[in-house]
Amino acid sequence: MAVVRRGAEGAPERAGLPSAGSEAGAARRGPGPLRPRSPRGWSAGAFVALAGVLLCGAAGVATAALHASDARRGPLPALAERYAGLTAELEVSGDPRLTRPKVRGSQRTPPVLVFTADAVRVTAPGGAVTTVRTPVLVVVQQRGRGDEAHGPGARESLSSAWRGLLPSTRIQVMARAAPPLSPADQVAAVLRVTTEAPPVKVGAPSPLQRLAGHLRAGLREATDGLRPDARALLPGLVVGDTSRVPPDLDDAFRATDLTHLLAVSGSNLTIVLALLIGPPHLATRAERRGLAPRLGLSLRGTAVIGGALVLAFVVVCRPDPSVLRAAACGLITLLAVGTGRRRSLLPALAAAVLLLLLYDPWLARSYGFLLSVLATGALLLLAPRWSAALQRRRVPPRIAEVIAAAAAAQAVCAPVVAVLAARVGLVAVPCNLLAEVAVAPATVLGFAALAAAPVALPAAQALSWCAGWPAEWIADVARTGATLPGAEFDWPGGWGGGLVLAAALVALVPVVRGVLRRPWLCVLCVVAMILAVCRPAPFTRVLTGWPPPGWRAVVCDVGQGDGLVLAAGDGTALVVDTGPEPRAIDRCLTDLGIRRIPLLVLTHFHADHVDGLPGALRGRAVGAIETTTLQDPPGQVQFVRTAAAAARVPVIRAAPGERRHLGPLTWEVLWPPAPPAAPGPSSPSDPSSPSGPSGPDDPTGQPVGADDLDGPNDASVTLLVRTGGLSLLLLGDLEPPAQRALLAAHPELGGVDVLKVAHHGSAYQDPPLMHRLAPRLALISCGTGNPYGHPAPRTIAALRAQGARVLRTDTDGAIAILGTTARLSATVNGHRSKAGPVPGRRTRSRPVTHRRAPARPGGGGPPGGRLPRGGPSGVRLPGRRRSGGYRPRPRIHGLPGAATPQESAPAPDRDPSLPLPEPSPAPPRTQQ
Repeated sequence: MAVVRRGAEGAPERAGLPSAGSEAGAARRGPGPLRPRSPRGWSAGAFVALAGVLLCGAAGVATAALHASDARRGPLPALAERYAGLTAELEVSGDPRLTRPKVRGSQRTPPVLVFTADAVRVTAPGGAVTTVRTPVLVVVQQRGRGDEAHGPGARESLSSAWRGLLPSTRIQVMARAAPPLSPADQVAAVLRVTTEAPPVKVGAPSPLQRLAGHLRAGLREATDGLRPDARALLPGLVVGDTSRVPPDLDDAFRATDLTHLLAVSGSNLTIVLALLIGPPHLATRAERRGLAPRLGLSLRGTAVIGGALVLAFVVVCRPDPSVLRAAACGLITLLAVGTGRRRSLLPALAAAVLLLLLYDPWLARSYGFLLSVLATGALLLLAPRWSAALQRRRVPPRIAEVIAAAAAAQAVCAPVVAVLAARVGLVAVPCNLLAEVAVAPATVLGFAALAAAPVALPAAQALSWCAGWPAEWIADVARTGATLPGAEFDWPGGWGGGLVLAAALVALVPVVRGVLRRPWLCVLCVVAMILAVCRPAPFTRVLTGWPPPGWRAVVCDVGQGDGLVLAAGDGTALVVDTGPEPRAIDRCLTDLGIRRIPLLVLTHFHADHVDGLPGALRGRAVGAIETTTLQDPPGQVQFVRTAAAAARVPVIRAAPGERRHLGPLTWEVLWPPAPPAAPGPSSPSDPSSPSGPSGPDDPTGQPVGADDLDGPNDASVTLLVRTGGLSLLLLGDLEPPAQRALLAAHPELGGVDVLKVAHHGSAYQDPPLMHRLAPRLALISCGTGNPYGHPAPRTIAALRAQGARVLRTDTDGAIAILGTTARLSATVNGHRSKAGPVPGRRTRSRPVTHRRAPARPGGGGPPGGRLPRGGPSGVRLPGRRRSGGYRPRPRIHGLPGAATPQESAPAPDRDPSLPLPEPSPAPPRTQQ
């Protein structure tokens, strides 16, 4: 059969056979290769496409300029530059939300409430009133300083006063204006409100917003009786309400790249519309499914009802970038259904993005909008091809579709995540696959509970209970994935790192194709991925050299804070302080293989020493938490007690002179002193007694008690630890006055092998104490780029002048102490950690070995600067005779006269020198 086509003059022409006209044309052209004619249609199409791109670009620039000029109009920008106080009438445009407290130095910043609004009337300091329409960011903070602003009821009191504000509500505030962080921000000013009073409402919200707020409140009420994770997660899955999500669960979702489930997006809307129209590819056919054909709705009626559902979805879930993108795509698809035209999802996505950018050009700066568009594009372009490739290799169709969708979305979004968070997740695809099975049931039942709550609360509670099971499954997947040692690894941040990752992923595609053709390579890659994620200790030690075998103590790299681990047997350790962030200390303990902590010592209650406590408790058996005698600051004291109570771990107080032993470890509490006792017949009150019940004397001759300490730093628990013949002195954050009092209270204190330098190596050190200790190795725990200048150069110089080798976590990473008195060595992990939450990537460890040399007179080390790094042969470090050093008392068990520590709950008196209590069972990792 021949294919016939028409020639240029209308004569029939057979495919493959030349015509007379074509021969004549060839004769006129003469010999030589045939040149194809330029396709006029393609040229016209390209011209139209270029014109369309230029037109859309010009429209985008024009709308962006109009929005920017409108945002900067009025008196607010000038008032913000002067940080002027003003009175403003605001129209709320976004839901108020509480920020997560952050650790800055020794304090935890109080929670603040933030929301976006439009300033509609501004009264300047001089009394001039201006009517405007300027976008602002409102920051509400309670009055009070320090822990008064973040005590146990701070979040509740601040929330109850301001969290009930709905969009479109008008309020009047007295605030101080400040410029935004960046001149390119969408808001023209930041209004800081410091008050304890509720907001002054001058206008009620619109009826539509009141209905949406009523529905959201009903869902929260219906989920009140659920377990903690389901109670926090279900409103987020359904309407994007994350107000109840605790920080640890939020961190787990971020580590496993499941945050898109909490940001309501196209998947939620697809599930809702699927109930109405059924599978989208059958929506315009006679065999269409869903509720629409059962109700006898026409295609146009289905499109109208679907459009109403989309608009209601936007109102209830709030117009976030991902919600707007999903709604625009859904409306365009419904328009195609209503008109009976063929659906084309990729043009629908492009049209939705274009319309949204023209409506709100600020979306072009939204990473959430970018991630939403990229993920949707990957599902439309990459996922079908990858699914077909998997099916050709005998993967079941449904499983192939799910794997391809998760892998495609992760591949295109990973570079953007690297730009934002400087990390790459390894468990994102499996965690998304495991969570996917529960998303649809939780969403459908959650929306049913949302609709039923206003009319039948018991029915809504029953539906919420059913939805709680899949919601808990999702939370368990996130928590379990986040606890894996290799859940994520560091990657260079910024656009440079994102581009490098994108190039690496593109180069990886042909490699994956080749691997899929060879089953044995697939199995090998799966095994390698499992090892990289689970990181068993022998495997990690072979590859990285960390942790080094025979380690005795490790200073964890926890950023700007303290976290020290002392080995006490297989999987057992004494932990001193937990740093400022749970994930850092958890990762350090996981790398070291620590599963049992008979005693966890918190030297004092500053946030950079105690805020990581939940990470240390997570999934480990902890016997007791020992704290200092000074219960200050109150807010952080309460934080420790709350975390300990949740893990069912008792809290006790350290007692001076307390001695304990644990495996190869023995230690004594040297500081703080006991609280002063009232004089009585059985209580000597002679102030000349150096260590009587009223505590040791300070250099002025006055007794020093817990109430005389100048703040939490001076109340730091100070431990003298011995292990394997080594002596380690841990000074906490003692300031010079307390250091002098410590030396006066313990005149027998002499040279030590290892010193944990006080207060992150600050300039405030006591020279006589430093000279008396003359450490061979000085360890400083501090964060990279911290704003306090820790460690101080003069402190490092003074230590080196005495012959001490100085190691610091901000430049050396985690530090492991090994060896004995005759051969002291240290190994650094070599990674870096900023003064923030996430530890750095691992590289091979580097040993620094010290051997004992003949002692020189005076017991101090030779003068000199920083010693060079050594290999196994090491660098000789001077030893010292112990004739004038600290001599431990002969008995450890049953020490007479030891003070009984004060318990956080009534408990029988217990000699602090007795063996430690058995640790309680490890709390489940899924509940905090």
